[in-house]
Amino acid sequence: MFRLLATGETNAEIATELIVGETTVTTRATRILIKLGVRDRVQTVVLAYETRIVSPGLRTTTGP
Repeated sequence: MFRLLATGETNAEIATELIVGETTVTTRATRILIKLGVRDRVQTVVLAYETRIVSPGLRTTTGP
């Protein structure tokens, strides 16, 4: 799920990808942010790039 957050997927897109509800995504995302010690999704993206977990242009799902 961290990778999905880090690539900018919305809660709805993550829920569809993982086959869970959006509330579950919100809860898990909040827990990930707390565990990583970041304040928001933007910092999550920065951390993912700095640690090379994601690269520019990487998308895990396709969309419109």
